[in-house]
Amino acid sequence: MRGVVMYAPGDVRVEDRPEPAILKPTDAIIRLSATCICGSDLWPYRGADKVDEPMPMGHEYAGIVEEVGSEVTGIKPGQFVVGSFFASDNTCEICRAGYQSSCIHRELVGAIGTQAEWARIPLADGTLVATPDVPDADLVPDFLAASDVLGTGWFAAVAAEVGPGKTVAVVGDGAVGLLGVMAAQQLGAERIIAMSRHESRQKLALEFGATDIVTERGDAGVEQIKSLTSGLGAHSVIEAVGTQESMMQAIRSTRAGGHVGYVGVTHDVALNGDELFFSHVHLHGGPAPVRRFLPDLMDRIWNRKIRPGRVFDLELPLDEAAAGYQAMDTRKAIKVLLRP
Repeated sequence: MRGVVMYAPGDVRVEDRPEPAILKPTDAIIRLSATCICGSDLWPYRGADKVDEPMPMGHEYAGIVEEVGSEVTGIKPGQFVVGSFFASDNTCEICRAGYQSSCIHRELVGAIGTQAEWARIPLADGTLVATPDVPDADLVPDFLAASDVLGTGWFAAVAAEVGPGKTVAVVGDGAVGLLGVMAAQQLGAERIIAMSRHESRQKLALEFGATDIVTERGDAGVEQIKSLTSGLGAHSVIEAVGTQESMMQAIRSTRAGGHVGYVGVTHDVALNGDELFFSHVHLHGGPAPVRRFLPDLMDRIWNRKIRPGRVFDLELPLDEAAAGYQAMDTRKAIKVLLRP
């Protein structure tokens, strides 16, 4: 089969890879209807994460079940399914508490690589969620978004205690930040401030429910948030980048007693204990337990209540994945959908 492999920073190739096979009785094989490039894939592409050997790429997926292992009972061939970037059994004590991305039996789907024609999904019964029927083609990008960026943005909003009557600020205008805006709107936020310096992303943020746009970053961005909130800061802040600047911008934009939901993959972030102690800000986040939210999110998509697939502003054949990485790296695209 054809699949994406990263050999070194900036060196992405599409090449022949072995077709997946059932390795454990809890596995499933799916044929990808669509896959995509994640903002987190840019960390190794830019050299911020080490690439010590050729790596299969991709951890977002939606498609048709082709084959299941002998112990899989809840998923069957022919179903259209969506899963998360961590495979989970969905039955352990941690999963039952809603943190499937820390399942005691979790497996990282990114190590398998879903930027490909087919993929083996471990722990299929716990990981995969099926739609009522094979969806219309126009819904496939929406379901693909649910696999990671929608679920991650949703978790950020939940972790930030977004709710009716609250003001929400969103730090980061990538796909996760933009879908954090959508999540905040769906969860009833009264005011949603999107922090973005890019016109196309600002426009999409407004379409998703943002009420205000702040273009400044860092301390200047914090001052703008404070000026919009009577000097207090936002009740809830979504951090969707993962840098030192974005984390501090999020914390400093939050009012005393407020909540930060952080989901940007952190790189060299260090928190000052004194500042954190006296801020009275709650911090909660980490790898999003997307599986917790999939049934609800997929129902909203199936019934066309939300259209998160609009974050895909460039679609390419799988064989042109290298161009997709370049487009996202240079911010010419928000998120690239790949068609196997």
